[in-house]
Amino acid sequence: MMITSLQNEKVKLAHALQTAAKARRKERKIVLEGARLVLDACRGGHRPDFVLVGEGADAEALARLRALSIEALAVSDEVLRHISDTQQPQGIVAVFPMPDGVLPADPAHVLILDAIRDPGNLGTILRTAAAAGVDAVLLSPTCADPYNPKALRGGMGAHFRVPLSGRTWAQIGEYCQHLTVYIADGDGELLYNAAEWAGRWGLIIGSEAHGAGDEARRLATARVRIPMAADSESLNAAVAAGVILFEARRER
Repeated sequence: MMITSLQNEKVKLAHALQTAAKARRKERKIVLEGARLVLDACRGGHRPDFVLVGEGADAEALARLRALSIEALAVSDEVLRHISDTQQPQGIVAVFPMPDGVLPADPAHVLILDAIRDPGNLGTILRTAAAAGVDAVLLSPTCADPYNPKALRGGMGAHFRVPLSGRTWAQIGEYCQHLTVYIADGDGELLYNAAEWAGRWGLIIGSEAHGAGDEARRLATARVRIPMAADSESLNAAVAAGVILFEARRER
């Protein structure tokens, strides 16, 4: 039967998870939208609590869900619009348990994010970190919620491929105590491709608006810069992370 009521318990839960970080923290659940994100998570071994599909849902995606023994519940277009975070709902919405965020005990390559407040930008950085083979991502207390719907869309599944966790600066320092910690800084004394990326390292990326904070700077042992032409003052944080992380991967 098709779900048509906005008061349905599953609909109410999905809507709350989409709109409130408090609900996500309390329930330890997230919402993925769109066939690609949902199917990628399922193929990676993650099972949704439930899947809601609109009247015009992609038939091939539904067949793939059935092949994975995942049942999809039909909802009206009104319900789908209510729970969707996009202007054009993608037809499939799924509620998953939040990734466990268990960090590796002995990491060699760690990305540390400080004051990245735009969820879409944060998601893009996570996607880049996963592609570059980072062992873990740590988020300072001033970062945006990594499970915000925009961050999940920007991450394109990275939340399930790289361990990430919010930490205090004391916890970040303890976790990275055996690493050489670099910080991206436009006035850095070291060119980004002159750093020792073949070893064990941490990399701090701060916001493009204000850079990294004082606690991040105290943790860092060296500052690296990306040379820029003309009068450019800064790079988007996601772009800077991509440039440096893939240089580190090239050297490895």
